[in-house]
Amino acid sequence: MHNYHWYVTGEQFFTLHTKFEELYNEAAAHIDVLAERLLAMGGQPVATITGCLELASIHDAKGNQSAKEMVQSVSDDFVQVISELRQGMELAESVRDEITGDMLLAIHTSLETHVWMLNAYLGK
Repeated sequence: MHNYHWYVTGEQFFTLHTKFEELYNEAAAHIDVLAERLLAMGGQPVATITGCLELASIHDAKGNQSAKEMVQSVSDDFVQVISELRQGMELAESVRDEITGDMLLAIHTSLETHVWMLNAYLGK
């Protein structure tokens, strides 16, 4: 998201520059809340770039992408994360962890809205 925020160009610069910043700030807040939940449950959240890259299902930005390709990439990434959130919600339900399930549902709901808006931007 930072890459897209910093490197977006073109007619939609002002709109997308602001949107990408909004999205990376939201993502950072979600990461913090989830990490703190994991710590409260006795777990250990991944906290290094190396560790995150080893576990990531989302790929790094390619660079030199058009604004439209950036938006499509974010939408695709969010669809991937939504799928993983569903798996997390199912796991939380199986162990009767309503708190974590609710947290994941809130993120899921937010990302679904973002996907809808990003796709609308793309004319889909």
